[in-house]
Parts: sequence; C-alpha cells; structure tokens
Amino acid sequence: MRILLLAHSFNSLTQRLWCELAERGHALSLELDISDEVTREAVALHAPDLVIASFLKRAIPSDVWRRVPCLIVHPGIPGDRGPAALDWAILEGQGRWGVSVLQADAEFDAGDVWASAAFSMRPAAKASLYRDEVADAAVFAVIEAIERRAAGAAPTPHRALDPARAGRWHPPLTQRDRRIDWHADSTAVALAKLRAADSSPGVLDEILGVPCYLFDARPAPAIAGAAPGAWLSRHRCALLRATVDGALVIGHARRAAAETFKLPALAACPEAAVLPASPAPASIEEIGYLEAGGVGFLSFDFYNGAMSTEQCERLATALDAAAGRPTRVLVLCGGRDFWSNGVHLNVIEAAASAADESWRNIQAIDAVAERIVRMEGKVTVAALRGNAGAGGAFLALAADQVWMRPGIVLNFHYRNMGNLYGSELWTYTLPRRIGDAAARRMIDARQPLLGRQAVAAGLGDAAFGRDAGDFEGEVGERAQALATSHTLAADLDAKRARRAADELSKPLARYRAEELERMRRSFYGFDTSYHVARHRFVHKAPHSWTPRHLARHRLLRAAG
Repeated sequence: MRILLLAHSFNSLTQRLWCELAERGHALSLELDISDEVTREAVALHAPDLVIASFLKRAIPSDVWRRVPCLIVHPGIPGDRGPAALDWAILEGQGRWGVSVLQADAEFDAGDVWASAAFSMRPAAKASLYRDEVADAAVFAVIEAIERRAAGAAPTPHRALDPARAGRWHPPLTQRDRRIDWHADSTAVALAKLRAADSSPGVLDEILGVPCYLFDARPAPAIAGAAPGAWLSRHRCALLRATVDGALVIGHARRAAAETFKLPALAACPEAAVLPASPAPASIEEIGYLEAGGVGFLSFDFYNGAMSTEQCERLATALDAAAGRPTRVLVLCGGRDFWSNGVHLNVIEAAASAADESWRNIQAIDAVAERIVRMEGKVTVAALRGNAGAGGAFLALAADQVWMRPGIVLNFHYRNMGNLYGSELWTYTLPRRIGDAAARRMIDARQPLLGRQAVAAGLGDAAFGRDAGDFEGEVGERAQALATSHTLAADLDAKRARRAADELSKPLARYRAEELERMRRSFYGFDTSYHVARHRFVHKAPHSWTPRHLARHRLLRAAG
C-alpha cells in the first residue's frame, strides 16, 4: 500500500513502524503534524491508500479522514478513550493493558476498531513501557489492521464493545491528579504517580522550596526517623526524599519556570547542594559490574541514554577496572531502555559555555570508545537490550561483537543534529564493518534501522530474543560459550594482530584527531547549525517542517 505516516514527532514508535512497514514493502512517506493545511497538502501529494497516525496530540482534519481511511494508534485497550491512556493505566494499577488501532471519525477515540493487542504491565515508567511493550503491541496491531483492510474485512463497531470490559473515557490528567501527598501516599503510590508522568510532563512539586517538576524516580531503603516528604541527601546528582513508609530517589527535575528543561536533579536545583552527600543506594547506581563463569558484565544505565562528561569519565574508570579482571570476555550491557544515545545535550545546553562542554563531552565519550577498541586481552561484546542513536550507536561498534534485540531502533547517523560530523571513532569502526562507500551512504541516508536490519547490513553480529528477559538470558549463554571456547586464545591472538596491523596502517589517534577537528568546527566555528539544532531539541521547539529524507512526497514534487 501507499501509506502516509502522520505524527507529532518522529518518535521511537513512529520510527519502529517506519522500519517495520518499509520491510514489508509498503510505499511510505511521513509528515509531521504541523498544521491542518500541511496535512492536507501531504495527503494530496502522496495520494495514500491509508494514513496511519502513530503519535498525535490533536485531531486529524475531518475533510482528510472523510476522503482517505485514517487509522489511529491508541495506547489503550479497545473502548478506552482519552489523551492519557497509558498514564491512567499506570496510576490505576492495571495488570494488563493494550494498544488499539481505530478508524478516525468525528468522535475522539471512538472510531471502529480494526485491531488490538494486549500486554502485561511491567512495573516501569511510562516512557519505558511505551518504547517496549506498547511499541511491540502497536506493530502487531497495525500490521493486523492493514492485513484485515487488504482482505476486505470490516472493523468492530465501537458501539458493539462491552463498556465493562473495554474501558472508558479518561480525561486529560492535570497536575492536581498527579500531585503527591508526601504525608499520606505510600512509596508505591508516589512512585506510580511519578512513573505515570515520566518522561513528560513530570510531577509538579518542590525541591527545598523551589517549584520543580520531578522525573526519574526509583525506590530506596527507608531512613529511620525521616519525616515524610523531607529531602534527606544527595547521591551525585540524584536526591533522596522520604515517604511515609520508605524513600524515593529523584534522578531528574525541571524548574517550574519558563524556558527551562530537564536536567539531573542537582543540576536543575543547585540549592540542593546543602543536603549531605552520601553513597548511592545499589538500586540507583548507574554503573554496575558482576562476573559469572569467567565473563564480566558491565552495565551502564543512563537516563534516556544520554552520557554527560562526568558519566563518561566514570564509565572509563569502570572499563579500566574491568580490563584488569582475570576474565576473557567482557559484555557491555548498557541500559534496558537505551544502550546509549551519545553525549548529554541537556547538560551541554545548561553549561556556561555550550561549546566548551560539547568539547569536553565528546572527548570523554571518545575516551570510552578508545578503551573498548584497545582492550586486546578480552573479547568485548556490546549487548543492546534497548535503542541506540548517534554517538551511542557508534560507540557499540567499538566492541568486537555486537548483539541486539531484533526490534530495537538504531540511528547510525549524526546529521540531524545540525550536520554534526560525529566522533566515537566511527571513521575507523564503521568502514571496517561495511566498507567506506556503504558507510557514507548510511550516514547520509539518516534512516532508522531495526536490530535485525542492522545485523543484515553488517552493523551487528546477531539479533535474538523475544523480549528483554529472553535476550538477557541468551546473552549470558552466548557469552559463556565464548569464554569456554577452545578457539578463544587463537581468537584473541588474531584480534591483537588485526589491531597491530590497523595501527600500523593508520594510528587510532589519527582517526580520533581528524574526527575531533571536524567536531571542533561545529562547536566553535562560524556555522552555528549544531547549536541551533541542539537548542531546539532540548527546548522541544515545535516543528516547522518535515525533513525531506522522511517526507518523500515532497522530494518527488521538488524533483518534478
């Protein structure tokens, strides 16, 4: 079919659908939901058989859905209606939830149901559920809806749904609905409210009297004698707050003032520096290491996959420690939601000099990449449970082997951030996998890839696992097999020989210096594209146009 994807932004779900539908041979184009007139123009140019609205914040114009079949992806079970379906499901403690694909009509979320898919509600933040369970269910339901339409089937009328089983209208959530009563709400209730608001809009509260939106909450052990609601201590940039029956760690916050954005909690509210510093509870430690059967597993779970200068420096230290261990295989686990998304644009934006912090951050993440490449005494494995993008995607290529879940979304390019050239030693690691010509084509195309597509393109070595738990189990088995392989010693000798030959041909330091010189121009040069793009990204500026590599209907018009 000719399909037009319509979305508020090219978010993770829309990217996943883009990849899945293109893989099935559909002729795709995308338009961002900028205005009704832009939507009408996109429909006229692409002449789609079907419009799929994967992520909208407002209604499709009636003259569009009356003329072209429009399917709405709703993150709720059949019959559920309203703009905050997943938020309400978390707040209400739903054990199972789902995704419905509805036909657009005059009544909000009340169109006939073409398909649906259910899933178990994992105890996690809204954004984490959205990227994983919701995305999987949405892909299944959208494909089923397309197949049913192609087969001439009819949808289930909304009025035929059983209201008792199907759900109900949920109004928009207000900050009053989300408010935490620290003197009455249990840790579980407070955590549910924070998870239902993560990563947007956050829960409006305060930090030592400063109005802030709170994000990134995790439970922590109770502190004896702590008054409910009291801010107790700080752990690096995270803050500990007492509840009536325990405590919560708040990792990120945004000051409730105009033109502010999300930052690590202490950076967002430096007034909290008066709190005593104490070691982080194990439950919130970002970097962890364990060994099992001769394999080292190094995890680094950074919020939204962003890696600040300080986080990169701590990861480099952890890599040095892991390198000194008597293991022969090191698995780099990343985080569950994101393996890595590269440098921390929000921290950079907040710095006194964004150019200077960009320069420090890129050098710090390059140091991580170089340590991985130069770790010659171990087989290194990048195990991607979650999505990866930009510098984070290329950081994975520094490892000897790259394993990933089949349905994760990867973006092996930098250009969307103000035509950045990129670093993380990509000019060494990418061509050695797929060659110079293919590397340049991929960088220029700026297209997302699914994990299984990345492996097929030579960017990974294996894609497996039905879900995150299944993937983690198989990673352990495969890593143990590597560690006990009778060819391991020979494999490590061959790795050292390849690295020595590569170094003789062109030293790694030269790759790094050349990349950094290009990055320096973006940070300090006359072209401010990177700084403009970063500012718009961090401040969530509304889109004014759809990138032409996605709006293919507009490319065809320009060519004509």
